[in-house]
Amino acid sequence: MKHYNRENFQLTQSVGFHLNKARNGLLMEVDAALRPLDITGQQMGILLSLTQGAASTPLEISKLLEIDTGLMTRMLDKLESKGMVQRQRSEADRRVVNLILTDKGRDVASRIPDIAPDVLNHRLRHFTRDEFSEFLRLLRKFTEDA
Repeated sequence: MKHYNRENFQLTQSVGFHLNKARNGLLMEVDAALRPLDITGQQMGILLSLTQGAASTPLEISKLLEIDTGLMTRMLDKLESKGMVQRQRSEADRRVVNLILTDKGRDVASRIPDIAPDVLNHRLRHFTRDEFSEFLRLLRKFTEDA
C-alpha cells in the first residue's frame, strides 16, 4: 500500500520528517545528560556495544549502529584520546582491529544505565504501557525491512 503520492506529500507531515525530528531531539537530550561523563549519545552506543559484547571491531559497531566508517573512525579517535578505548591489531589477522575498553571506559559505560533511561522515560512520560508497547512494535516493523 502506498501512503504517499505527489499530491499528498508534504515534508513537515512525512514520517521521515517526524522520525528525524524525534531522533535529533532525543540525541540532544542524551548528549546533555551524558555531558558529565564526557561522552556523546553516539559514543555511548560504542561503549555499550563493547560492554555488552554486541561487537568488538569498528566494522561490527558501524554495522550495528548504522554509522558510516568515517564517523566511526572520528568517534573512536575521540574515545581513544579520552582514554576510554584502545585499538589492538588481531594477532590472527593483522587487517582486523579489535577494540578494548580501558578501565576508564568500563567505568563510564557502567554509569550510562543510571542516566540514559531517565532521558528516554522523560520522552515517553505521556505514553501508557500499551502505547509504549505498540510504539516499539511499530518502530521495529518500520525498521525491519530497511
